[in-house]
Amino acid sequence: FYLTPPQVNSILKANEYSFKVPEFDGKNVSSVLGFDSNQLPANAPIEDRRSAATCLQTRGMLLGVFDGHAGCACAQAVSERLFYYIAVSLLPHETLLEIENAVESGRALLPILQWHKHPNDYFSKEASKLYFNSLRTYWQELIDLNSGETTDVKEALINAFKRLDNDISLEAQVGDPNSFLNYLVLRVAFSGATACVAHVDGVDLHVANTGDSRAMLGVQEEDGSWSAVNLSYDHNAQNEHEVERVKMEHPRSEEKSLVKQDRLLGLLMPFRAFGDVKFKWSIELQKRVVESGPDQLNDNEYTKFIPPNYHTPPYLTAEPEVIHHKLRPQDKFLVLATDGLWETMHRQDVARIVGEYLTGVHHQQPIAVGGYKVTLGQMHGLLTERRARISSVFEDQNAATHLIRHAVGNNEFGAVDHERLSKMLSLPEELARMYRDDITIIVVQFNSHVVGACQSEQ
Repeated sequence: FYLTPPQVNSILKANEYSFKVPEFDGKNVSSVLGFDSNQLPANAPIEDRRSAATCLQTRGMLLGVFDGHAGCACAQAVSERLFYYIAVSLLPHETLLEIENAVESGRALLPILQWHKHPNDYFSKEASKLYFNSLRTYWQELIDLNSGETTDVKEALINAFKRLDNDISLEAQVGDPNSFLNYLVLRVAFSGATACVAHVDGVDLHVANTGDSRAMLGVQEEDGSWSAVNLSYDHNAQNEHEVERVKMEHPRSEEKSLVKQDRLLGLLMPFRAFGDVKFKWSIELQKRVVESGPDQLNDNEYTKFIPPNYHTPPYLTAEPEVIHHKLRPQDKFLVLATDGLWETMHRQDVARIVGEYLTGVHHQQPIAVGGYKVTLGQMHGLLTERRARISSVFEDQNAATHLIRHAVGNNEFGAVDHERLSKMLSLPEELARMYRDDITIIVVQFNSHVVGACQSEQ
């Protein structure tokens, strides 16, 4: 089934979103110029989510990608709730008091976040009251705990991740008299999601990561070429430190059963995640909640089985690993993406493709054909394609779309092959998942002038 270029474009652009940070008096005071984001589903419905928001009561911008598994319920909940928990964790004591007093007396609340959302990124209205009450309990505790010290961003991120995961678990245990809501909180808790979140404030960039989505910095070297700096580590079996951490937390007798076939207890790829109470609750608690839960939950096979060799839960944590980086003028952009991108592309290629896209400058690498026997005709074809690629000013208005085009359509020479792209995008739903995963990407562009000015001030 062959798609024309316009059909390919309409599929690729369906979920694209761009945001430019507004300038004040012709001056841009933010270290972020703006961001582009996009998603390409492989699952139906897509299990990835994305979020972006400006913090209104503190400085800074939050951006995140969330990769759901066993359904999209947990990723959806985390995408709409986590930033509130982070913002509240960062607020000064007086502001928290103001907000609490406003709720007490029924006055309008200070807005905490300004969301930057695509029309497809929805909020679950039914659960908003429940979510608000859990968040309020959290800020009330922060008010009571007031130590008078300013909050460290790293600490705030860790606390917010852990607290939200705890609330997801608690809401599912308590249940809800409304059967729709009851089923919702249970679906959220029994499904899971990884999260990779960036907080940018001036030259301070913090990345909090739980699971195997990734953050990568694009750096422009003095000769104009591009390099990639990792700002997160995958929490999976490929990460030796992570495997060691899991082994340290359980008795020696379980050493052989903890990680099997590169999965946690032989089942779960990421070693850290939100939700997934199957890997966190005791067997008794799981049985009690499933038995007292709504009938739909009983029909769900996933909730019934207990993972094998399940002796000393919890086996899974949502605690993030946080990396802090001071931005420099040569740091041009940040890419946050779910593993659907990293499975298909090396970070060095991602840095080059985005860098060239943003600057409109191609660094002509000598054509590498890596051990292929290439005929003169093929070589001529490659050179013609390269010339066409330069002359056609980029067809994409969005860096994330441009990256997805390469991730799905690249041939062995690293060029977008329209025929391959067409084939991959026209796969029926049930086949698409066998060839690729959902892909969600946010590309954040930094303002080098502001970063340089902040640096010299400091």
